[in-house]
Amino acid sequence: MIEIPKDFVLTDADTSFCDVERALEEPNGLIAIGGDLTTQRLLDAYSRGIFPWYSEQDPILWYCPNPRMVITPDKLHVSKSLRKTLNSNKFQLKVDTDFEQIIQHCKTVERKDQTGTWIDQDMVFAYTKLFEQGFVRCVGVYQQSKLVGGLYGVSLGGIFFGESMFSLVKDSSKIAFVHLLEQMGYSLIDCQVESSHLNSLGAFNIERHAFIQSLKELL
Repeated sequence: MIEIPKDFVLTDADTSFCDVERALEEPNGLIAIGGDLTTQRLLDAYSRGIFPWYSEQDPILWYCPNPRMVITPDKLHVSKSLRKTLNSNKFQLKVDTDFEQIIQHCKTVERKDQTGTWIDQDMVFAYTKLFEQGFVRCVGVYQQSKLVGGLYGVSLGGIFFGESMFSLVKDSSKIAFVHLLEQMGYSLIDCQVESSHLNSLGAFNIERHAFIQSLKELL
């Protein structure tokens, strides 16, 4: 059983997060438990490099893992076949449109090696509220006017904190990701934790302290 330090527990709205360098090694990056998903709490968390990640049956769990997977525009890798698809008229893109559909697809789409989702209705409500206030942005990919892929995340200063993406047809989420890197003006994309899918696009790991330093410079 994991022993949680007492000051990791967010007992009320005024309880602050601990210094992220105190985050647990196992589970990697756990820094707080409890609290809520209010706009104030979420913006405070992201500005410190912390994000919520939990299952429906769990209390809210907050993480700042080490290392941290990120990507910068100059490191983006686009294969020849993907670039060919980008240059075709196969897909159309829209930014900051149909957010409700995008987050619902992210919530319900089946993913390889996953049996469930971390996006519950409380998270849908919280991030929808952030979207309405301009702190969340999304990219939708359409084929014959039908939404077939996309992503969303929190936008603060020069950083985009990627939250989730989905793909209903081949390459559609990659198309959204490339557009985010090449067209939306962010200096750094936070990918949170490592995945082979993001590795293939050029994402890489950095130490937590380096990520926090970049965060301070770009906010």
